[in-house]
Amino acid sequence: METKKKKQSAENYIKEIRRKTRRIFSSEQKINIVMEALRAEQSVAELCRKYSIQE
Repeated sequence: METKKKKQSAENYIKEIRRKTRRIFSSEQKINIVMEALRAEQSVAELCRKYSIQE
């Protein structure tokens, strides 16, 4: 029972770290990224790598 409790607390700890370190894009930044994609100067994959986001 104790090992399960420790595992859950470790998982919760990791989840908390991920929440706190999550990057937050402003609305303006999101619009700029989408507009950049619509211009088709770079592929979507290249843009995602540039901004470190998922396709």
